[in-house]
Amino acid sequence: MHLVMIGGSDAGISAALRARELAPGADVTVVVGDAFPNFSICGIPYYLSGEVTHWRNLAHRTIADLEATGMSLRLDTTARRIDVAGHKLLITADGGEELLGYDKLVIGTGALPIRPPITGLDGPGAPGPGDGVHLLHSMGDTFAVMHTLETTAPATAVIVGAGYIGLEMADALTTRGLSVTQMEQLPEVLPTVDPHLGALVHAELAAHGVEVLTSTTVQAITRARPGQPGRLAVEAVTGSGETVTRLADMVLVVVGVRPDTTLAADADARLGVKGAIAVDAGMRTGLPDVFAAGDCVVTHHRLLGETYLPLGTTAHKQGRVAGENALGGNRQFAGSLGTQVVKIFDQAAARTGLRDHEAAAAGFDPVTVESQADDHKAYYPGSHRITMRATGDRVTGRLVGMQLFGHKNAEIAKRIDIAATAIFHSMTIDAVSDLDLSYTPPLGSPWEAVQMGTQAWLRETRWQPAKLLVDPR
Repeated sequence: MHLVMIGGSDAGISAALRARELAPGADVTVVVGDAFPNFSICGIPYYLSGEVTHWRNLAHRTIADLEATGMSLRLDTTARRIDVAGHKLLITADGGEELLGYDKLVIGTGALPIRPPITGLDGPGAPGPGDGVHLLHSMGDTFAVMHTLETTAPATAVIVGAGYIGLEMADALTTRGLSVTQMEQLPEVLPTVDPHLGALVHAELAAHGVEVLTSTTVQAITRARPGQPGRLAVEAVTGSGETVTRLADMVLVVVGVRPDTTLAADADARLGVKGAIAVDAGMRTGLPDVFAAGDCVVTHHRLLGETYLPLGTTAHKQGRVAGENALGGNRQFAGSLGTQVVKIFDQAAARTGLRDHEAAAAGFDPVTVESQADDHKAYYPGSHRITMRATGDRVTGRLVGMQLFGHKNAEIAKRIDIAATAIFHSMTIDAVSDLDLSYTPPLGSPWEAVQMGTQAWLRETRWQPAKLLVDPR
């Protein structure tokens, strides 16, 4: 059996690895559009900051590691067209075309960076990477940004967008010594958490010298006039209509991604939410013997149903499912909760599940309660306060969402995982207190911080199990 995986990132490589694990005799070919298979795109900001010392360190596995599993890598090769009926894939490399036959095909074409409607970002004569204007998504983009950093020694930067990558790049460029201005068109940074937690992230940026301009829409990027400081001029308008101009040596545009579905759509694959490839829980596209996974496909969310939520963790899981099912298995992708965490200088923010408005749209009757707790016993030196926002359904008492903000050493990532596990298994907020979690004063408390957050929700809402017989009065 010949399996072909299109894409050398999380989904494609995970599919290939799983197929080789289950069927060591299977012929597995991975078509990779560049020379960098299995590189951590999520790690790019830390290479650009200098914290990761060499770009090769971003590889999850080397090319030799991957080939040692028995898969065949076709590097710098572009997938052009899928002949569904003929079970063939047209590929091009070094200017030549080839038809690659397959028994099963996995599409993992990923996503493309969104190019917002900013004058000067596209078109003839527009400033580009050579002028210090960059989008950031691929290793090629990474090398272009590093070239700007190393050859022009920029002193100032404007970052357009304040989502996860935008925040990480504000941290990275500040760490390199640049003066950074961050522009976000929404009212607060990190819009995937509630505005109050976003405001805490905002304050952390400001505390490290980042100028943060929210409710600010960038309209144009132009080359600076002779004599002006900086190479570029960024023109924007605020929500109140005020014009804002910032001069900078480099501009980074990171406002999100969209699914790369041209190859699948041309093969008549059905598209779903936000134009992503529609797949079932087994990652089947509906085209015979064609699967898809990763940032190019819709996401099955455990609470929302079908959505689009491109995450590396999700892509790895979906790829594993696709690789197993391409061999005839019947594994199901269990669904996402959108669990995410980001480090911003000395702090971290995380979320899982749903916020109020998302929970209401999903049919819950949500209540969100904010509270604080120490990450470990306060009498042991070095404790940090964690701000928590727990969202539960007032009818069933079910935990449906959690958001955390606290010091980077306060185990924010692992604590959000506790909440994610509880939501994954449909636990009530009351039942979270029953979890048998570890404790020692330097690392925690008898009641884990997340448990204290859920108990604060119970006190605030006065929710009680229906079976409770004692009159609460």
